[in-house]
Amino acid sequence: MILTGGAIAAAVAAGEIAIDPFDPVRLSPNAYDWRLGETLRVCDDALDAAAPTAFGETTIPAHGLVLEPDVLYLGITLERTGSERYAQMLNGDRTTGALGIWVHVSAPLGHSGHAIRWTLEIRVARPVRVYPGMTFGKLVFLQTFGALASYQQHGLKYTATDGIDISRLYEEIPGGTR
Repeated sequence: MILTGGAIAAAVAAGEIAIDPFDPVRLSPNAYDWRLGETLRVCDDALDAAAPTAFGETTIPAHGLVLEPDVLYLGITLERTGSERYAQMLNGDRTTGALGIWVHVSAPLGHSGHAIRWTLEIRVARPVRVYPGMTFGKLVFLQTFGALASYQQHGLKYTATDGIDISRLYEEIPGGTR
């Protein structure tokens, strides 16, 4: 079940959901409108699943930054979100999609017990200017069923993520980290 905007607000007030910073104006009927943070990692070389991703890092200036096709951008959400009780699903939305921006299509699930600023995969169809703090998508909260199992307690690969994180698939590939 997906929480309504009112249920999200009530869960934030009860301390069951953390959204920092939280602005009740950003609530919609079934989601919270999350924003783009100010930092991007830029990956424009060939990628290798068996090696850490090479990247450059840039800050999006207040006047914006033009993103280009054929470049992988790893961004970050402005908000840090999490819950021990609810799972999260982070998506782009119609407003960014209508600009030809694909955001975070491959890994939208945030496990219960994982409080993070999300690493975002961003690609664009055409050159498009983006701004720090602009609305970039929707975050929904999902009620979990069964015994609660916190992501933190499992010590999984991205447990300590506190910023933009590159793929760590190389840790699983024999002979990885070339």
